[in-house]
Order: sequence, then structure tokens, then C-alpha cells
Amino acid sequence: MTGSFRPAEITQDLLPHTPWDDPALSRMPGMRPVAGPWIVVDEAYAAQMAERERLMVARPDAIFAETPGAGPAMEELRRIVLASLPDGFARAGGTVTCPDGRQVSEEGPPFAVLNALLQEDLLLLDRRGDEHVLIAGLLCFPAHWTLAQKIGRPLGRIHRPIPVYDDALALRVQRLFDRAPPGRAMWRANVLPHDDAVLHRPRLEGDPRPHSRPPRYIRSERQTILRLPETGAVLFAVHTWIVPVERLTEDQRARCPVL
Repeated sequence: MTGSFRPAEITQDLLPHTPWDDPALSRMPGMRPVAGPWIVVDEAYAAQMAERERLMVARPDAIFAETPGAGPAMEELRRIVLASLPDGFARAGGTVTCPDGRQVSEEGPPFAVLNALLQEDLLLLDRRGDEHVLIAGLLCFPAHWTLAQKIGRPLGRIHRPIPVYDDALALRVQRLFDRAPPGRAMWRANVLPHDDAVLHRPRLEGDPRPHSRPPRYIRSERQTILRLPETGAVLFAVHTWIVPVERLTEDQRARCPVL
């Protein structure tokens, strides 16, 4: 980490989903079809985008990685994103005007362009042998993991440090990736307790994980999968909310499993 880098604390005003109350989402790897755009723009857009830009300058090797041969899938993802931008974006003459007023060229390295447009982290996986393998990743906001330890690894190895990720769950997740229909996005969400609102939270496998009771913040990732129709690669996109506990509704606080 460069000496000039200082992580920012960024929060949203509310948590728009409660996966613990939805039977389709409360069990791994339960997912639901995305209703509306899979790209999300929320009230933290400007702040999160500024943080993504800082990370691209301060920690490029930590937030981006690719394997040989990933280029076609990355290019296809660029095209799909540009064609899928929701309300708040405007395209004209090869330039995108973003919801915060920035103008971003559509040209350039695919993940650099996408990092300037989207709040989502973007992970591309492709079937190699028996499992999907992480072939490229743009990860500004990791929740206690590092891209360097996962790039080029299959799904089972990626999730090895997770105690509940046993062989049966690994098989269900692999089937989910195999059966993902082209062009039809599916989503799920998790919920994690946090002491602070730092989005860039890398941690090496084997390092102790901080744990607090009671937490001051709830972190939730909306995890979207989308098969790219041309290359067949599967996108795993992650949109992150960090919400102070006091901003949760009374019912959310009462029912949240990590509070």
C-alpha cells in the first residue's frame, strides 16, 4: 500500500433489501431474477466513484488482475455495460456523462472504463474443466479477501476459507453458474457486521478477521450473476452498501441476524 493512500469511510442512507427475510435469498446460493437494471446507482454514487478513482491511482495492482485469454470476455462486458446503463447516464459521441456529472470516454482498457462508470466490483469467471475459474477481476471494495489470492483459481478453491462452503454447497454453486441463462441477471445479497465504514477492506487468507459486538455498521453486498452471450463467461458483480446501524428501520434492527 502506498504511503499516501488513506481509506475513505462512505455510507448509504438506508438498506434497500433484507435478504434474511426472503426464503429465496436466505440460503446459499439462493438467488432471484433481477427486476429492472442490474446496474445500481444509489445515493453514495459520487463518493464511491471518487474512492474507486483514488484506488485506481494508489493501488492498481491490488484492485485489478486478469489471466491470459480474458480479453474477449472483458471487451464483451464493456459492450454489455455500455448498452445497459440505467437512467442517470447519457451516451453521446463516444462519451458517457455519469450521474455525478463526470464525463468518461468509452475507449480505453475495458476495466478502467468500467471502473470509472460503475459502483459495482466486477469479477469474470469462465468454465475450465470441472469448475468456473476467476479469469479477470476489478475489486475496489473487498470484504476481507484479496484478488491476488483468488485470480486464476476455481470456485471451490476461492471459497475454501469459508467454513460453510462444503462439497454439497460447492456443487450447488457450480450448477448455478452452469445454468445461468445468457442475458438474464440473477441476484442475491449477504449481510456482514462492521466496526467502520471503510469499503476497501482486504485481508489475506489465514489472517485473523476482526469481529465486534455490537457492530456500528451493517455491510451488505448485492451479488449479481450474468452470463455473457458471446464468450459464455459469467459476470459476478458486487454492489456494496454500508449503513450505520442507527439508520436501519426498527424492523431491520430487530430481525437482522448479525445484530
